[in-house]
Amino acid sequence: MTYNLLVTESLSDGAVAAALAECFRVAVRDVDVADENADQDARNWDAPVLCGTRAVRGDVRTSLDVYAQDSVQPQPSEPELAAALARVLGRSVLYPTESIRPSAYWLATADGTVTRARLLDSDDEKPVYTVDAVEAPVADLPRARVIRIPEIVYDQRKPTPVSDRFATSLNALGTGRTDETGSPYWRAATNLGAWEQLVQTMTDDWAPAGWYPADLYVQNLTARDELEHLQQQPPEQAAELLEAAVDLVDRQFIKMTVPDPAWYLDLGKQPELDVPGTDDAGWWWDRRPDPLPW
Repeated sequence: MTYNLLVTESLSDGAVAAALAECFRVAVRDVDVADENADQDARNWDAPVLCGTRAVRGDVRTSLDVYAQDSVQPQPSEPELAAALARVLGRSVLYPTESIRPSAYWLATADGTVTRARLLDSDDEKPVYTVDAVEAPVADLPRARVIRIPEIVYDQRKPTPVSDRFATSLNALGTGRTDETGSPYWRAATNLGAWEQLVQTMTDDWAPAGWYPADLYVQNLTARDELEHLQQQPPEQAAELLEAAVDLVDRQFIKMTVPDPAWYLDLGKQPELDVPGTDDAGWWWDRRPDPLPW
């Protein structure tokens, strides 16, 4: 198994080998560690645990590319190894998320805290890395802002079974396809997916982040606006499919919200949010989560 880790301290090869031996519960002699610029022919490629190191600049100082042979058992997951390594080294260890966003990382601290972090790199030939923000205080990163990191919520994906069934049924009709970017069918599937993503997140009590940005919530309600218009456009069979799918998601939305016809007017006072006027708002604007997730 492979692991890609970043440590907030400059580490010697010996320190890395000792820490990995403890984390993997093997002897130090079973761990081969070398800088990526060192003579690779001199390495013991048969070692149960292999690690390539690279010195980096900024808030993180050492990059570790770790590989554990199948003979090493049990093998920790990447989060488990990061947490163990942070405890052994007494320094924070970062590891990437599954997000397509390069700056999205998890961070494990020496005291056992696990939080999200935003890692940025400069455009220099030898980049400088900055932990711009974290969602919990980190002792060895005192300059990092402690904030809610919104892109964590933007990038999360939830199962959308209703939208998936709708797309399959619509494509089977043969009157259009949902993979034709910009077409009414694509717009219907895309907006239905956004609407269902919101409702699924509400159903999960806003997990995994535990909160939801107001601007993203407004975007989701706007997707529902678009669905209302789109139901008038497709051929009859397609419109019926869309109406039935939207109705299923709407029913769950109603269960997860409370009536409050004027609540969204407070959102309208925020200039960065595009909120419709009362005369143009659909019924879904007259309901709100309780409590609000932002």
